[in-house]
Amino acid sequence: MHDLIKTWDGEHVVVRYDRESGAWIFVAVHSTRLGPATGGTRMKHYSKPREGLRDALLLSEAMTLKYAVPRFPRGGGKAVIALPDDFDRTGRDKLLLRYGDLVRSLRGAFQTGPDVGTSPKDMDIIAETGAPYIFCRTPDRGGAGDSAPATAFGLFCGMEAVCEATFGSGSLAGRRVLVQGAGSVGGRLIDLLLDAGADVLFSDVNPETVMRFRDGRGVPFIQPDDLFNTECDILAPCALGGVLDGKTIPRLRCRAIAGAANNQLAERADAERLRQRGILYAPDYVVSVGGAMAITGIEAMGWTKEEAAERLRGVADTVREVFALADAEGIDTDSAARKIAERNLG
Repeated sequence: MHDLIKTWDGEHVVVRYDRESGAWIFVAVHSTRLGPATGGTRMKHYSKPREGLRDALLLSEAMTLKYAVPRFPRGGGKAVIALPDDFDRTGRDKLLLRYGDLVRSLRGAFQTGPDVGTSPKDMDIIAETGAPYIFCRTPDRGGAGDSAPATAFGLFCGMEAVCEATFGSGSLAGRRVLVQGAGSVGGRLIDLLLDAGADVLFSDVNPETVMRFRDGRGVPFIQPDDLFNTECDILAPCALGGVLDGKTIPRLRCRAIAGAANNQLAERADAERLRQRGILYAPDYVVSVGGAMAITGIEAMGWTKEEAAERLRGVADTVREVFALADAEGIDTDSAARKIAERNLG
């Protein structure tokens, strides 16, 4: 794990081995230039603790970019609770309470909410020992609740800017959009797209989710193996990251990509591969900022829900700024977004 940390450009990493559960806890603080490091807590099984650390480091950098491009007053951070294969789920709540102690001990240097494997109800538990540095608690516990609706709405607004740049009109009516991952964010995105008159398709590996949208809603289902060979106007990756690489990019049959999954590119060179293919890529950290921005704004900055919704419409303006810089300098959109972030970080 030492080599991962030595080559990382963040500020500091907290590593904790939870002896009672056998879990490793990694808190990565990538940047506090614009404000306290803020990011979700991911809780899942990893083949090795090193993979959990790698996830935390990469995701914390993505959070820095997510906040810096729109110049939102927060820094990038992420936490990963890497569960052992023999994890005893009866001890889950106690693990979350011990994790809350760790967050509180950092005295606000890292503030957190849900991510893969955690929920607003989990934040209620973590807040018992970690308050006031825990976001997205349930409304009954004084929080703003699930961030997924805001993430999906911000993504939808960003997708309108993608349509504008690609097809000359921001309307999604009649556009063929393939959503990969119909979970908490992707499922809500499907609802927004259907309401807008889009021709929606989806892919997912969860049988219950497939039944809900294919059988219950009549949304056409694409087998995961056929995802990258399916013709569409916009591909929306909303599952896990690393799906765009040297093998999948040549297979793509879309005009543009805009999705909420973190770290969609397997490596930065993949952004240029997309540009060379003429596929317009909206960087994931630009279009997926909605949940993080809205919840933080409501819980820490006093925004109303109406103000949060209005701020999220600004995601489209940020996307336009990224595309304009990429066009002006003849560079890929990921490089353009990173330039904007670096400028805003000073």
